[in-house]
Amino acid sequence: MEKQPFIIGITGGSGSGKTTFIQLLKERFTRDQICVVSQDDYYRSREEQQEDENGIKNFDLPVSIDSESFLEELKELLSGKEVTRQEYTFNNELAAPKTLVFKPAPIIIVEGIFVFHFKEIFELFDLKVFLDAKENLKVIRRIKRDRVERNYPLDDVLYRYERHVLPTFEKFILPYKPHADIIINNNTHFHTALDVLVGFIENKLKEK
Repeated sequence: MEKQPFIIGITGGSGSGKTTFIQLLKERFTRDQICVVSQDDYYRSREEQQEDENGIKNFDLPVSIDSESFLEELKELLSGKEVTRQEYTFNNELAAPKTLVFKPAPIIIVEGIFVFHFKEIFELFDLKVFLDAKENLKVIRRIKRDRVERNYPLDDVLYRYERHVLPTFEKFILPYKPHADIIINNNTHFHTALDVLVGFIENKLKEK
């Protein structure tokens, strides 16, 4: 009987370095070895997002995510089925959405700010990783990302960080830090932690 995939959940606050960490991790393995699924591709449409007291759409709430589809498609992937989904581009008109294909692999990595908060998804994880960083560094990284990748004005980025991102981190992300198996502090770099996780995955692949 074929062994079940080994599932790694990776979370952390916005600007903690998850995207870069996972990109570097992907570069160390082939698509036959690992499959990475991002929560970012399961956001509900802009029309479905809740508004704050000033009428600004808040994408930094658990309800912003279609967690039902997220869980359902993860289970399909774990059962050996290929999953196809359209990339979510955060309403950036300059970005053309790609068709994403998630193929079954012996190692499945699931990443996103709420992947520990969604109980049924959290319970799927065999290994839980939490990326952390100082708040001022996360603000700077968020500004760089949202200005360049998502085409948001600076005032909008700062407003969202203060009113949406930070309260969400304190309420829906930080409380799960003690439940992580590995905590990575990304204030300067995460190269050692990356090498440790790569080595761990290599050993798991040998077992499979």
